Amino acid sequence: MMAAEPQTLPSFHIMAKPTGPICNLDCKYCFYLEKENLYPDRADWAMSPEALESFIRQYIASQRTPEVIFAWQGGEPTLLGLDFFRRAVALQEQYADGKRISNSFQTNGVLLNDAWCEFFAENRVLVGLSIDGPEKLHDRYRVDKGQHPTFKRVMRGIECMKKHGVEFNTLTCVQRHNSHHPLEVYRFLKEAGSGFMQFIPIVERRAPEPGSDGLSLVTPDHAAAQVTEWSVEPLQYGKFLAAIFDEWVRNDVGKYFVQIVDVTLPAWLGMDPALCVFRTTCGDAMALESNGDLYACDHFVYPEYRLGNIVEEGIEKLANSEAQRRFGQDKQDTLPRYCRECPVHFVCHGECPKHRFLATPDGEPGLNYLCEGYKHFFRHIDPYMRFMANELRMNRPAANVMRWVRVRDLEAEGKTAPGPNEPCICGSGRKYKKCCGRRGP
Repeated sequence: MMAAEPQTLPSFHIMAKPTGPICNLDCKYCFYLEKENLYPDRADWAMSPEALESFIRQYIASQRTPEVIFAWQGGEPTLLGLDFFRRAVALQEQYADGKRISNSFQTNGVLLNDAWCEFFAENRVLVGLSIDGPEKLHDRYRVDKGQHPTFKRVMRGIECMKKHGVEFNTLTCVQRHNSHHPLEVYRFLKEAGSGFMQFIPIVERRAPEPGSDGLSLVTPDHAAAQVTEWSVEPLQYGKFLAAIFDEWVRNDVGKYFVQIVDVTLPAWLGMDPALCVFRTTCGDAMALESNGDLYACDHFVYPEYRLGNIVEEGIEKLANSEAQRRFGQDKQDTLPRYCRECPVHFVCHGECPKHRFLATPDGEPGLNYLCEGYKHFFRHIDPYMRFMANELRMNRPAANVMRWVRVRDLEAEGKTAPGPNEPCICGSGRKYKKCCGRRGP
């Protein structure tokens, strides 16, 4: 019997880096700046017009979905100037073939001005802005090439986006310093106007000496590397997330959105989480360098994970290659027994392979560095997530969890709930029976 043909991915995601690792900032924890060493002979890092057209044409044609989402990142993509992205949008219209085209754009915000924001608003670009909290926390690591702070310039960028009605969210890198200030970070982001927040753990290991590829920040299988001094501590990351969740679940459900909650709630509904790091397998989110080189993942831009060049070999062939399938399947196949038997495995699935460089208590390799933190966080939020999942099953809003928590908190304080016709404890002005005292699921 002939072996079945491997199934072609109906869709996949490519993070395009049209400036490669070139950036106008010098963030101390950035893992991507040193990727410049992978291409020692390159002088011009801008994606060529030919590579841009090839990428857009192939990417749209390879997606078996009605909507195609382009993600532009870096480095810092604004360094290319507006004309590059005007050209990109024109090419997307040329090759759309009836599909809806969306664009997202990750930036440090320093170069944002009226022209950029008018472009984003006109083309409905979703902007992700990198900011690590209020000024004293943000400027700890996020400095420019002259080592000057950047907070005030980033805030000007935010105000410019709000002025032009640009839809934006925030990406906060959680490192060893700001991880000890969760509520200060969360409340600041709300005040700054962020309705959707991503909290990304900074975990990097540094080798004693750069390798033959010129890289010091290394892959998980490097034996001699040590965790950097700026990397977040595992349990502290879990406590950081839990503190933000406790405030969010009491006050902000349905008003503000925290990515890790949104993408893992499906696990409590019996589904795979919606983000690659928490899914059972991965491999459908790749990174494109500005010369057309395609890598298995943004966190695995190393020579051994280079799939090929899209101009020479084609996007669809590389995305569906045996090497990429094996990379994605390894996430599940290399998971230690300790993890597979863990009570939070259903939601964590070992998280990102990049962070799996510890040994389990019984000596098996492949334990995630952040394991202790994720156990703390997912166990902490479990009762609330169960409640929200049940509300959704009953076609009721997940935001009902806020009134459930208020009653729980009242009982924990040993207080008696108000009578059915008395004013509600939450201060809404409604009767208790019509508000937080309504029957639950």
